[in-house]
Amino acid sequence: MPKAYLLVFDGLADWEPAHAFCEIRKSGKFEVVTVGFSRDPVISMAGLCIIPSVTLDQVDPANAAFFMLPGGTMWEERPNEPVQDMLRCFHDQDVLIGAICAATLEIARSGLTGQVRHTSNSKSYLKAKVPDYQDEAYYVDEPAVTDQNIITASGLGSVEFAREVIRELKLYSDADAAIWFDMFKRGLVPASLR
Repeated sequence: MPKAYLLVFDGLADWEPAHAFCEIRKSGKFEVVTVGFSRDPVISMAGLCIIPSVTLDQVDPANAAFFMLPGGTMWEERPNEPVQDMLRCFHDQDVLIGAICAATLEIARSGLTGQVRHTSNSKSYLKAKVPDYQDEAYYVDEPAVTDQNIITASGLGSVEFAREVIRELKLYSDADAAIWFDMFKRGLVPASLR
């Protein structure tokens, strides 16, 4: 079964991947796998203890359908070369990549924003945190953007991010995905479910 990988680390913004990975798991089409820098438990921003299933060096791009970087202050503190190498490897093999909030910094540091429509917390945020960022022409001021197998989102766009994941992984029909978005973003329950 293809795998949907979620990178987990101390201080990860645990709510950001929640909608997307709930729908991925419910679909039954992918195995959800947590990835750590080691197998040691990590503590999320909310204080949740997560035990990684595998380490970064055990991830196999050949069986990967999706690889996600959630936000967290770790991305603002320093670049992570092993993650950048993994991102470039996934991109070269057409694996869907997702990054939200501060994790979008690592997409930019990896050189994956060149000629790719992308977003983040703001254009000025990317420029301030990634001094050699020069892809402003491709920056889109939207909560979530997908282009060339890369989904990026602002820290306020977790529902929009999940909608992009649902669409790109073909978890639901377009009509069902629209109903899902209306429910979780707008609080609109369709008459058929009332």
